[in-house]
Amino acid sequence: MAADAPMPSDSLRELQRRLGRAPPPPDLVAEVLKTVRTRLAANDGAAVIPLLETLIKRAGETAEVLTLLGHAHRQAQSLTAADRAFVAARRLDPTDPMLALAAAQTRYQLGRPAADAFLAAGQMQVPIQGHLQRVALGNAAQARVSEGDAAGGVALLQAELARHPDWMEGHRLLSRLLWVTDPGADGDVALVAALAAMPTHRELWLAWFQTAAQVRDWTKARDILDRAEAACGDGRDLQAARLFLATEGGTPDEASRMLEQTADLQGDGVALCRVRALLRQGRAAEAADLAWLQTRGPSAMTFWPYLSLAWRMTGDRRAAWLDGSPPRVRSVDLPFDRRERAALADLLRRLHTLERPYAEQSVRGGTQTDRSVLLRGEPELQRLRRRMLEGVADYVAGLPAQEDGHPLLGLRRDRLRIEGSWSVRLAGQGFNVAHTHPAGWISAVFYVALPEPEQMGPSPAGWITFGEPPPELGLPLKAYAEVEPRPGRLVLFPSYMWHGTRPFADGERLVVAFDMQRAAPGAA
Repeated sequence: MAADAPMPSDSLRELQRRLGRAPPPPDLVAEVLKTVRTRLAANDGAAVIPLLETLIKRAGETAEVLTLLGHAHRQAQSLTAADRAFVAARRLDPTDPMLALAAAQTRYQLGRPAADAFLAAGQMQVPIQGHLQRVALGNAAQARVSEGDAAGGVALLQAELARHPDWMEGHRLLSRLLWVTDPGADGDVALVAALAAMPTHRELWLAWFQTAAQVRDWTKARDILDRAEAACGDGRDLQAARLFLATEGGTPDEASRMLEQTADLQGDGVALCRVRALLRQGRAAEAADLAWLQTRGPSAMTFWPYLSLAWRMTGDRRAAWLDGSPPRVRSVDLPFDRRERAALADLLRRLHTLERPYAEQSVRGGTQTDRSVLLRGEPELQRLRRRMLEGVADYVAGLPAQEDGHPLLGLRRDRLRIEGSWSVRLAGQGFNVAHTHPAGWISAVFYVALPEPEQMGPSPAGWITFGEPPPELGLPLKAYAEVEPRPGRLVLFPSYMWHGTRPFADGERLVVAFDMQRAAPGAA
């Protein structure tokens, strides 16, 4: 067994047995704590919760053990229990900044006020104070926005960026928050001020370019790159940015020219530009060859969806192997009555506080919540989480046998954990553009509230579609599956599968969606 491999479950039971009834000796306590940390490093905290609870019973509470218990509960996505453990640990050690930060993060994820707790954690004195303060400050800014104080959250970032204009994550976060909270604000002010002080800072120029490219303002993006080159000189980073600009916002001739000029550039982002450009140019076989190579790397889940399109374009039978024939889409009606759905809808509406979705999101004509809604503490959301996970378990049980190398079938099926969850609220004419979820394994959407039939419009208005490519690629491929939404319906599908929704005429379309966490291949 590798040195960093988790101990088998029977070894954990043996450790628990050895704790016995009497206070354990120090060497056994040290062995238990080492085992716990190994499991936590492997993201398997759920397995050590009973061991830690037994240790507390035998040896009493310490800040160290309670902190580990809190992290174990976090990994098990039992955030209410994690909060209790962190609160108890902080009573014993109120000066540990990392513990304070973990406690604040848990409160934030549970949907409780956390901005002040983040700021307090960032003000504690530690050797890595600068890094910790910025992490805490960024989290505090997001918490302020979630708590209804958007101006306060923005002000925190602006003040820190005035002192430290080279804080790149702060610039990105400020631009994102201004976009969703104050559509009339100039999101470039901090970046422009920073570049005035550091005109040759290449990363600042690229961050500014990304803010323009994210919203497809190609004229502005081109001007930024021209100014960046004048200030800093050319370089591979600017060449990669120009490749993106040419392939996504330029003419076909410009795209072809940049593809030739940057043939020596490497990287996942460059490869994605090339795959998308090849598909646009009708060179699907070349796109398939390049995407296939990229599925062997760390960004594989970004490229599987494009490989699906390329294989379908070339008539390759592997498209059916990848997506399923019929596609691996399943719907199930969960046992939620009208009263439960109404209570859930009222709660979700209160969480939709942003002015518009983040620029990188697929929502058009609506809003999307922040944080992971299924990890919050409200009973309505916890009930929904349990029932949705039951639906996922049924979906997984119905999948074909495990198959090495397949992005859905080749992964472990014993760890059903949520990667992310959110609510989308669309108004009339709203929809989701075709997209995928590269961080997920299995994705799902649950319909909480829908327009009345006379508001929705004729079918397939408001339906979810699968297999239809992004329209900007210009591919002659149609959706190969469409599912009608119904209140209480859960629709499940592979996270790499292209999906979007049809616009509807009027009313409100309110859903909860989530991704399941990817788990590496291998036996449990």
